[in-house]
Amino acid sequence: MRRTALAAICLITAATAGITGCLPGQDKADSKPKGPFAGLSGGQIADRALKATTGAASLRMKGEVADDESKGTIGLDMALDKKGECAGTMSMGGQGKADLIKTGSTVYMKYDEAFLRAQSEGESKADTDAAVNMLAGKWTKMAVKGQDAKDIAGFCDLNSVLAGAGDVSSDATRGGTTTVDGTPAIVLHEKDGKDRYTLYVATEGKPYLLRVDSAPGAKEPVRLSFGDYDKPVPARKPAGKIIDLDALGG
Repeated sequence: MRRTALAAICLITAATAGITGCLPGQDKADSKPKGPFAGLSGGQIADRALKATTGAASLRMKGEVADDESKGTIGLDMALDKKGECAGTMSMGGQGKADLIKTGSTVYMKYDEAFLRAQSEGESKADTDAAVNMLAGKWTKMAVKGQDAKDIAGFCDLNSVLAGAGDVSSDATRGGTTTVDGTPAIVLHEKDGKDRYTLYVATEGKPYLLRVDSAPGAKEPVRLSFGDYDKPVPARKPAGKIIDLDALGG
């Protein structure tokens, strides 16, 4: 099966770079001192949002990012924190899903049949059927020492995922106001080369980043929402029988 963890890490990092890796602009501050973030330019608001977001101890990411390898998308619904704990699901091009938990020095994963078959493309039917019969719907575990497990562990570390995101000047411009999942937000428009992104920043409480959407035709499309800031990550060892992949590999 193809490695999916490393692809996810790279794509999430690319998505983060898409909203922070922009050249400084000359966007002027709002000349009318009223409403949320009165007197601040779009770039200043974006910088505050990135500072608040990267300062969070944990968060939840949900949405889709482009997958260069398959030319499709990776779907994510993952809670993760700066201690390297994570829990959630991952899908590739809408073909099945995998549950992922990383706690302590162990990575746990559970794949459904559709995910296993999609990731076994190019292998013999016999080998694919054997993998499905052994793994589908069952929890597996790996110690964080092999390369695959290290890749997954890196993705589960919020410090790694958001590395470098809080120290960049933004040239975002202000848009209107809206709500994201019931939270009042201001809309910002950001650019990275020819690509365009829309950012949504909370206007109540801390100015957390709530959502990022790329414009149609973006080189690396992304549609991600962020929430559950500073909430505990539900990363616990699964109950019941667990297949030890390290033992099988040995």
